[in-house]
Amino acid sequence: MTDFKICIIGAGSVGFTKKLCSDILRVPEFENIEIALTDINAHNLDMIHQIITRIVEVNGLKTRVTATTDRRRALEGARYVMNCVRIGGLPAFADDIRIPLKYGVDQCVGDTICAGGIMYGQRGIPAMLDFCADMRAVSEPGAKMLNYANPMAMMTWAALDHGGVDVVGLCHGVQNGHRQIARALKVPMEEVDIICSGINHQTWYLDIRHNGRQIGRDELIAAFEAHPVFSRQEKVRIDVLKRFGFYSTESNGHLSEYLPWYRKRPEQIMDWISTDDWIHGETGGYLRYTTENRNWFEEDFPKFLDEAGKPLTGPRTDEHASWILEGLETGRTYRGHFNVKNGGIIRNLPDDCIIESPGFVDRFGINMVEGVELPAACAATCMASVNVQRMGVQAAITGDVELLKQAVLHDPLVGAICTPEEVWQMVDEMLVAQAEWLPQYADAIPAAAERLKSPRVATRDWAGAARLNVRSVEQMREAGAKKSAEAHDLGTKVME
Repeated sequence: MTDFKICIIGAGSVGFTKKLCSDILRVPEFENIEIALTDINAHNLDMIHQIITRIVEVNGLKTRVTATTDRRRALEGARYVMNCVRIGGLPAFADDIRIPLKYGVDQCVGDTICAGGIMYGQRGIPAMLDFCADMRAVSEPGAKMLNYANPMAMMTWAALDHGGVDVVGLCHGVQNGHRQIARALKVPMEEVDIICSGINHQTWYLDIRHNGRQIGRDELIAAFEAHPVFSRQEKVRIDVLKRFGFYSTESNGHLSEYLPWYRKRPEQIMDWISTDDWIHGETGGYLRYTTENRNWFEEDFPKFLDEAGKPLTGPRTDEHASWILEGLETGRTYRGHFNVKNGGIIRNLPDDCIIESPGFVDRFGINMVEGVELPAACAATCMASVNVQRMGVQAAITGDVELLKQAVLHDPLVGAICTPEEVWQMVDEMLVAQAEWLPQYADAIPAAAERLKSPRVATRDWAGAARLNVRSVEQMREAGAKKSAEAHDLGTKVME
């Protein structure tokens, strides 16, 4: 008999599922558990099942690993549920990028807000509520969901308000930025302490300390501007740091599309981004990245399976999931940054919104630090997104097309580029293109299709200001080898 069961929905996200499971399997107390993998993609599910099973066998663990496309069966008796889904997969994601480009909206990621993120939420929220209903019906009473699915704030908000289950949202943006700050300061990450607060993907490093000494704005600006790589890749983040006084957790590409200032004039976008890696602002960068990695994994699966046959060594990653489960199950305290309902945790954001802020985990649950006050500019930027998120969630729940259009209209980047008439037509086009994943709009989509027969605004065939082609696996191997060599050379120069 197992100690408890973990269900991973969307386990076909092969690389991420492998990371989560490898972390969990490194916790000694978790050897005698069951990990139930489920996905609608049977092919991907079989691949990740083989990989996790190989890891368990090679390390001589008692862990039981199961896989099924029957989600309800996977959820039976689960104490913890991890949600990693992308509803609509790459085809819907492609429309999230392609259609807004016709109206001049150039996105790098499109999974949080902006036109793509809002539509992503419309697809994900109905599925999230189905997951919650199944959890209430068949999972262990009081089961907790750890939501990794984007748009993080909207998905978690919908689940907490309408799903009837205990949900916490998790992301790795805070950890990644923490690591980057340490590199900019040229000190070990473990010597740098941070306090970060805001909303997911717009969280702010409110206090940074190196061995107890507070790092001020001017010192941080100087460190980033002096860095040979970050100074080139993080122009938006550095500019916001100068103007707001606080550094953002999010990548240059992410941050550039949450604000109304950096991507609204096509001829100026390249002034703020870098195309040496997708995350720094490339048009449709994350779509290209995910497409390439899917192709890479398909061709190199035997290699990945062989790597899974090596013993688990070294520390866990800083993904929150295994540390949270360890805190809840063993009582060992873990400090992290979690997405929860605000309820006064951040004083100058609305009580009903989803915030990302510091908290501690032990046997008593996740306990948040209350009484945070965001700097005025940081709060104002967060509020613009919160208002869009609130309308987006309500539209997804009700199937209210007008409210959906109002949400997109009020998005900071869309509003900086599009007229109201362009927004109305763009949303109609996205609804029709993604109809199969939008059951709540089934009655409204025929009218949208009819309106599109007589378009009221002109569109254009535009690839964006910084679109790169999807690379072959061989091209990716060559680029990876070149990048490794450059990193080695840079490291040598820095050491000198």
